[in-house]
Amino acid sequence: MKYKHLFFDLDHTLWDFDRNSEQTMRQLYSEYNLSGIGIEDFPVFYQRYTVHNDKLWDRFRNGYIKREELRWKRMWLTLLDFKIADTSLSHELSTAYLEILPTQSALIPHAKELLEHCKDRYIMHLITNGFETTQRLKMQYSGISGFFSEVITSEKSNSLKPHPEIFEFALKKTGALAANSIMIGDALEIDILGAYNAGWDQAYYNPKKILHDKKPTYEVAYLNELIAVF
Repeated sequence: MKYKHLFFDLDHTLWDFDRNSEQTMRQLYSEYNLSGIGIEDFPVFYQRYTVHNDKLWDRFRNGYIKREELRWKRMWLTLLDFKIADTSLSHELSTAYLEILPTQSALIPHAKELLEHCKDRYIMHLITNGFETTQRLKMQYSGISGFFSEVITSEKSNSLKPHPEIFEFALKKTGALAANSIMIGDALEIDILGAYNAGWDQAYYNPKKILHDKKPTYEVAYLNELIAVF
């Protein structure tokens, strides 16, 4: 096998962001008694939060907003959907969310199995658009920190996937070459096309079997299918 370095995305690829985020928001919903201020339906509350979070992350990746604005405004916009204009509460929820979220430990099915299989065969790293401290805590609490030689974050590289600078930074940081590296991730536009444009092979984790017209090097619906590849 030509690969020497495996570069994994973290959120939605190894660390189950959806389950962990929902559990965190349920905890906040209870602790802050949000039902008592007019937010009577948690599923609707979480759905609205997810919509705002996705939109603001897209704006952040494109350089339109800063990190701090992303963090508190997703809460503020969600509260506004329920006619609650409370900036102070938005900041409180944001702070609490960021404290609790990284301590959640749910992984994507077969993530640990895949990492165990690859650990003595390859040098493994992470490339993530998440924030440095938060991502390292996620790895620590979910028990996967020891698998990775380098953790390339947007903060450390001063760039974001899919921009080529973060992939170039990753090669310099690890001593890898594009020819012996592969990116494993769940986001077609961000992980897969970003790696493709940087000249890397790619493994697209597509659990929802989303239809598309791209041609990644590999595509799987379950992480354990990559054991046959690696």
